[in-house]
Amino acid sequence: MKEEILSRIQKKFPLVAKPFQVIADELGMSEDEVLSILQKEKKEKIVRQTSAIFDTKRLGYKSSLVAFKISPEKIDDAVKIINEHPGVSHNYERNHEFNIWFTMAVDPDSILGLDRTIEILAKLTEAEDYIMLPTLKLFKINVKLNTTGKDDKKEKVKKVVHTDIELTPLHHQIIQKAQYDIEFVSEPFAKIIEELNIDYDRFFEVLKELQEAGVMRRFASILNHRKAGFNANAMVVWDVDEANGEAIGEKAAAFSAVSHCYLRPKYPNWKYNLFTMVHGKTTEETNGIIEEMAQEIESKSHMPLYSSREFKKVRIEYFTPAFSMWEEKYKTVA
Repeated sequence: MKEEILSRIQKKFPLVAKPFQVIADELGMSEDEVLSILQKEKKEKIVRQTSAIFDTKRLGYKSSLVAFKISPEKIDDAVKIINEHPGVSHNYERNHEFNIWFTMAVDPDSILGLDRTIEILAKLTEAEDYIMLPTLKLFKINVKLNTTGKDDKKEKVKKVVHTDIELTPLHHQIIQKAQYDIEFVSEPFAKIIEELNIDYDRFFEVLKELQEAGVMRRFASILNHRKAGFNANAMVVWDVDEANGEAIGEKAAAFSAVSHCYLRPKYPNWKYNLFTMVHGKTTEETNGIIEEMAQEIESKSHMPLYSSREFKKVRIEYFTPAFSMWEEKYKTVA
């Protein structure tokens, strides 16, 4: 039952006052049993976080994947400098001459902007070279580890049309509260309801508005890949024809083992433009999935980049003063 519960909370977390009762009813268990299992998984750090997952871009933040080429003896110091920025959510060492890969976001009120921020970090870390790889087209972002082993190899990726929204003070308040990890208790949203002095109906109504507008991607649990047994996660990069990039990207995104799929720019020193994150329990399993993908994806070449070290994996905290504080500290770097 543990695997079924972990699968359920990753896919569609019930947005109701007592979500674990809903899961319990679906699985023929008691709420206490579900909570007991989840509390144990949380304690063992298998469940990393359960919260709203927001779209950085639709909140007005500018972001990019970035790769730095750092001398091996300078990596430790460089990582400390990069990780200090509040807009860095993921940071890994990967098996390539561009060895440090991180995601960077700057807030809507940034004075430095994204390009200048990366320039400053490159200077501070003494990077030999770097490339910025912003998203040109997003096909899929949905981390759902196949904990039951029952998921199909392929899945239909829905094309979502978002509604327009003008964020009110209440939207901002709920974004600020819902971005943080909930407790595994019977009524996990009760604290937010009380702090904002609203009722459950209004709270869930606002979350629905945010989701329909694409501001909130979903509300779900994210598992710790390695602790959940998925020890071979590769960022696979593909050199595909730019004219047919969208059709090829849609094919790649249909693989259930692919959690992220994007088109990104090419450069003279970087020929790969389709990026897919592929998850497997072993290197053999992941390589097998990559080979299956290679049979269907028309690419000139592809390359799996496995992470050798994870330096940072957190959620960005939105609408906090940390961004302006960082800029104030480093704005004079030449």
